[in-house]
Amino acid sequence: MKNRTRRLSLALALAAAAQLGTLPAGAQEAAGPIPRSAGQPYAPRNLPDRIVLTPGADPTREMAVAYRTDMAQAASEAQIAVAVDGPTLDEKAQGRTGSSRTIDSANGAARYHQVRFTGLAPDTVYAYRLKGSAGWTEWLQFRTAAAEARPFRFLYLGDIQNGILTYASRVIRQAFHANGNIELVLHAGDLAAQRDDLDHDDEWGEWNQAGGYNWSIVPQLPATGNHEYVDVTLPTGAESRKLGPYWPLQFALPANGTDPVKATTYFVDYQGVRFIVLDGTAAIDLGAMDAQTRWLDATLASSKAKWNVVLFHQPVFTCARPRDTAEIKSVWKPIFDARKVDLVLQGHDHCYSRLTSEGGRAVSAKARADGAVQGPVYLVSVTGSKMYGLNDRARAQPDRTAEATELYQVVDVDGGTLRFRTFTASGRLYDGFDLERGADGRNRLNEIAEPKIAERFCTGAVGPDGGKCVARGK
Repeated sequence: MKNRTRRLSLALALAAAAQLGTLPAGAQEAAGPIPRSAGQPYAPRNLPDRIVLTPGADPTREMAVAYRTDMAQAASEAQIAVAVDGPTLDEKAQGRTGSSRTIDSANGAARYHQVRFTGLAPDTVYAYRLKGSAGWTEWLQFRTAAAEARPFRFLYLGDIQNGILTYASRVIRQAFHANGNIELVLHAGDLAAQRDDLDHDDEWGEWNQAGGYNWSIVPQLPATGNHEYVDVTLPTGAESRKLGPYWPLQFALPANGTDPVKATTYFVDYQGVRFIVLDGTAAIDLGAMDAQTRWLDATLASSKAKWNVVLFHQPVFTCARPRDTAEIKSVWKPIFDARKVDLVLQGHDHCYSRLTSEGGRAVSAKARADGAVQGPVYLVSVTGSKMYGLNDRARAQPDRTAEATELYQVVDVDGGTLRFRTFTASGRLYDGFDLERGADGRNRLNEIAEPKIAERFCTGAVGPDGGKCVARGK
């Protein structure tokens, strides 16, 4: 691990205390002055907030929800009912209970709750509501997955991390506003910065506000990034990392991953797609590479899904950093190739890249023209405001790249076709391709004929929008 010279993050105090179940009041302030959100809007309330829906291991029959209340609401209480078309949901609602943990933050003591909705019926709309000390939330609706392969749409977001409410929120909202029927949201890590940019509880408050009610009605599939971890000093004096306190509170994830990273690895089968979520930080820095590699190979080998999508943070092929991620590239890429993974979705580099051939875009274009099989397709994207400049390979190796550009990706799965579209923050089409599954079971990639805007780069100190270039060298 590289030496980190900055002072220990405030999250160190939070994370260490979180392992004991509570956190000391004022822990953040003790670490030094940390910027706060204007007006301090994120204090826990007597009604549930930070409501995040996640799929169960079998999303046809299970969903889960995590949420926050003030300390007055000790019990984790929910009601759920099959949705009806009149205002009578409460008549047949069933009560459900769950578990809770407490945390003391700069915004005050709070209780995080998690409730699992099990025994559900496939392809059915349910409504649920959550209890706070002042009463119930509104009814929130979700649909369980169908038991068979069926067309659906999912959203893929790169690092939200910085400028979460100021900038990233408009990208997220544009994605939902312009693209109906999104059934899943995939996050490629670094959802928040969890360093010294902003008080950490405020960061998670901004993340929840940026997604709003969409996080509570559309199942979320998050991967951890390096910023989901906090820095710690071991008894030996060596520096290490540990998972920050907010991750296990904020997400009630499936428990089908692998030790020692069961809290951050999992897979979900959804209507003909197997989504596999890995933890690149634990693999690179914390000795969890071998366990994840064995689990990855076994999970791909057992997949009966038509499409296999792998999600993690640190990219195999980098668009900003001088070198590719050697540890992951040498171990996981051969498995992706051998098991014929379709998409590898990543973040971390704060630029955009779509790569289908390590030999470069010219090699990839010729292969497409010759009708050759292509895949996996490696994607890197960014949603938040932090931007890195492109490296010296980025204009020749990936099929398409972008610099200083906030993006979101919409993916439609329909039988033997997977349609991938990348849009800018203002909703302009930036990139796209179709993967077509042939009779031989292999993919051919077709570039789209739809008009796209020009590739976006900085020119010296001038950014692609005509203002200053905000992409810094990595």
